[in-house]
Amino acid sequence: MNKSRRDFLKMVGGCASSMAAVAIQPDLLRISSIEETGNSTGTLFDVTQCIGCRNCQAACSEVRSSKDPDVETTISDPNPMDLSGNTWSIVKLYREEENPDTYAFVKVQCMHCVDPACASACPVGALEKTPEGPVIYHKELCIGCRYCMAACPFSIPRYQWSKVFPLVRKCDFCVERQANGQQPACAEACRIGALKFGKRSDLLAEARARIDSDPSLYIDHIYGEKEVGGTSALYISSIPFEMLGFPTLGTKPLPELTKPWLGAVPGIIVGVGGAMSLLSWYTRRRAQIKKDEGIIHDN
Repeated sequence: MNKSRRDFLKMVGGCASSMAAVAIQPDLLRISSIEETGNSTGTLFDVTQCIGCRNCQAACSEVRSSKDPDVETTISDPNPMDLSGNTWSIVKLYREEENPDTYAFVKVQCMHCVDPACASACPVGALEKTPEGPVIYHKELCIGCRYCMAACPFSIPRYQWSKVFPLVRKCDFCVERQANGQQPACAEACRIGALKFGKRSDLLAEARARIDSDPSLYIDHIYGEKEVGGTSALYISSIPFEMLGFPTLGTKPLPELTKPWLGAVPGIIVGVGGAMSLLSWYTRRRAQIKKDEGIIHDN
């Protein structure tokens, strides 16, 4: 009986320790909420000015390959059709079927949301929104659950399906270059002004000024200004954004919608774990009693 009581107390203590472990790790379940300070960085892409040279895409590939040995080179595929574990930035062509003379080039990469759904969905904090703007990835923390891929409203993160130890890959906004006072490689490579880097607040003001100066050219919409709470990648265009492949989204940050559900995760984990532990102890205890009473005999 004393042994059973000790086992029971040990089991209860283990449940309590698990609960405490969850309680003292709020960072794993904290929803990102970066306040706009006016100092966060961003990019402004003017669809009307891009000529499709893809210098930005090539610069991204070169910088990415040189700093990340875990990612395979894209030399064998210089013109990828979409984002992948090896391609973090790409320029796509839009052309109207009815009027082939109407076309545009659009740069696609991580939008670096002000309040990113990918970071809020990650249960281990492998994705992090920095106050400076970039949404960065900590590969040493990633468990490969791919919740970030499901949560992203822009379908940006990609998984390295061909690797033995795959990672989730996406644009990191050249966070190291920014830390050294440089601009992202893609923005530096653009020589015609279609892609501009700077403070997000300044870029919003410039985007608004361009639209107001030529309302016959631009659609009165800065994509990324308010979508899902705002993004660091901003766009202006003469062609409706939904035709260019951009999703139509609301203005509410997605983490605000997921927070109640994520907040319930610790309780569910502890509750289910505790119930299973109690059931296991009860089953073993009943078997021991029957054995002691001679109902069950050892062979």
